[in-house]
Amino acid sequence: MSQSIDLPRVDEFLEELAAIQQTGSKRIALLGSRHIPLTHQNLIEMMSYALVLGGNHMITSGATGTNSAAIRGAMRADPNLLTVILPQSLDRQPRESKLQLEQVIHLVENPKGDILSLAEASSLCNQEIISRCQQLICFAFHDSDTLLKTCEEAENQRKVVTLFYLD
Repeated sequence: MSQSIDLPRVDEFLEELAAIQQTGSKRIALLGSRHIPLTHQNLIEMMSYALVLGGNHMITSGATGTNSAAIRGAMRADPNLLTVILPQSLDRQPRESKLQLEQVIHLVENPKGDILSLAEASSLCNQEIISRCQQLICFAFHDSDTLLKTCEEAENQRKVVTLFYLD
């Protein structure tokens, strides 16, 4: 009985090992669900704070929940090391998000997303975010389709992906 095993190629292992061992600063995307408990938000804020304090550049989007917590942590550590990319224009963001986003130095709006559904605009925004990062940290539920697709796309682009399930 011979069975074929689909193993990754040696160069894939070497690329992942090099990415993990990189000691300099990285461009880290932190994305996740809007619907997370306050205790999780506090942990995400501390993680973001620590990553930016360590010299890493944080990239996220502007939604409430995970992304808002990531913004709070990065802003406390070093606002210059934070980039927030919105799926739509700033005018389309909820009032509570706008107040936080107006403080962000490196804010990228996507007014072309205003004519799309939020899900479509978010998907395109997440693609832009992963194109700019070296590593993705994501907090999602098992039914978070947009986020899970983003993680899959990041893996296909050979980014280091750390996925935390919230359920």
